Amino acid sequence: MMSHSEIRRQRAMLEAKKRELSFGLRSREDITIEKAADPLDEVQFAGERELAIRNLDRESNLLKSVRSALARIEDGSYGMCLHCDTAINPKRLAAVPWAAYCVHCQEAADRSEFESDATNSPPKLLVA
Repeated sequence: MMSHSEIRRQRAMLEAKKRELSFGLRSREDITIEKAADPLDEVQFAGERELAIRNLDRESNLLKSVRSALARIEDGSYGMCLHCDTAINPKRLAAVPWAAYCVHCQEAADRSEFESDATNSPPKLLVA
C-alpha cells in the first residue's frame, strides 16, 4: 500500500502531465491540409500530416490513461493492477505513474492476450 505522501506526489505528477497533454492537444495546426504546386511537396505535406495525426492520437490515448489514473487515486484503487488485483511495483509507478497493470499483465496486454471492450472496463485474458 502506498503512503499518503507517495500518492500526493503521484497525483501532482499526473496533474502536471494532464496539463501538458491538454495544452498540446489544443494545437491542430500540423494536421491542416496544405496544397502545393509541386506534387512532391504535397506528398511530403501528407506524410507530415499523417505523423502529426499519429502523435495527436498517441497523446490523446496517454491523456485518457492519465485521467484514468487520477480517477483510480480518487476511488482508492491506484497502484493495484486492473487485471490481477496485485500491487503494481512502486518503481514501475515512479517511472510510469499512469500504469494500470503490473509488469506481467502489461506484457500480456502488449502481446494482445487481453480482450477489451468499448466500455473501458478492465480487459480480460483470452482463453485459448
